[in-house]
Formats: sequence, C-alpha cells, structure tokens
Amino acid sequence: MTSVITGDIINSREAPSPVQWLSVLKETLSHIAVAPKYWEVFRGDSFQVEIQDYYNAFQVSVYIKACLKEIKGLDVRMAIGIGDKTHEAATISESNGEAFIFSGEVFETLKKEKKNLAIKTGIHAIDEELNLYFRLGLIAMDNWTPNSAEIVKLTIDNPKFSQQELGDLINIKQNTVSERQKRAYLDEIMALDHMYRLKVDHIEHAPG
Repeated sequence: MTSVITGDIINSREAPSPVQWLSVLKETLSHIAVAPKYWEVFRGDSFQVEIQDYYNAFQVSVYIKACLKEIKGLDVRMAIGIGDKTHEAATISESNGEAFIFSGEVFETLKKEKKNLAIKTGIHAIDEELNLYFRLGLIAMDNWTPNSAEIVKLTIDNPKFSQQELGDLINIKQNTVSERQKRAYLDEIMALDHMYRLKVDHIEHAPG
C-alpha cells in the first residue's frame, strides 16, 4: 500500500515570477519525497509525488498547500490516491498501481467540481467521509494568507517547537504566532489529520 498525490498550481500563469513558484514546488517535493524518483513536475505546473507512508498523505498535502500559498495569489489542487503499487519504475510517471490510478481519476474531477483537495481509496464509505471533512477543512485552507501559510509550514516543519521558538525563527512575538495559528485554524486542521489517520487505518482491513 502506498499513496500518490497528483496536483497542479492554481493561477500559475498569473504569478509575477514562474521561476519563484517552480523553485518552491521543486524544493517542497524534494523535501517530502524519500528519493528523487518519487516525485516529478510535468506540463509546467503539474506534479506527482509518492508518499509511501500513506498515513502522512493528508499532512503532506497540507504542507504542500502551505508552501505554495506563501506566495501571494497562488494555490494548489491535489488528489490523493491510496492503494497498491504493482510496478515501480525509474521515474514516478512510469510506475503504476491502484494508488496512481485512483489519484489520476480524482484529479480529473477536481477542476470540474471546483474542489482543491479530494481522496480515493477504493472504499466508498471512507472516501465519502474523508472528502466531506476535506471540503470543510478547505473553507479554512483555501483562505490562508501568506502569513497563515507560513506559520502552518513552520509548525509542520518543527512539531516540537513552542510558539515562542516558532516566533524566533521569523522574528515575530509568541502572541503573533498564536494569532496566526488561530487564523489558519491550525488546531482544527491537525484534528482533521488525526481523523484522517484513524480512517485510513481501516483501509487494509475493510471488505472489498
């Protein structure tokens, strides 16, 4: 079992500097993937990354979104697929299996349905529930400011840091960190991550 995230950048053509967001995207993907062969940027502003520990796929999606939304005006659409991997190739675009198929299928529906995050595990009840949670979570995440996105990224990068320590990293006060985390609905997003992990724990044990 593995997970695959397929995505693209929203408003990429309107960004003042494509070089800026492209370097951020590549840096982010290389940071979260275990090796270069597990991520790829294609068609200019689309990407795919395999997250082998599928329990982390939602948090990784949140992290990618935070990294891109640090750049004003940008956002990202992502589809998570969880399933088997039947073929591992030298590049992610040549690998295959349920996770890749599910991710691709869901990605094709995102723009049409005007959603920025969705999942397919092949188990309808789990998919239906998680996609409802994602839609609710996106009410907050789609409206992150660059400051909100920055504090989300920092918090995920430094999970054991206090608000004071996080503030020291970017030269802001502890109470400002607290305010930005609240505006980002970070506690609620982390609670959603916990629920996601509980739900995907049932995938391998669910009846077909």
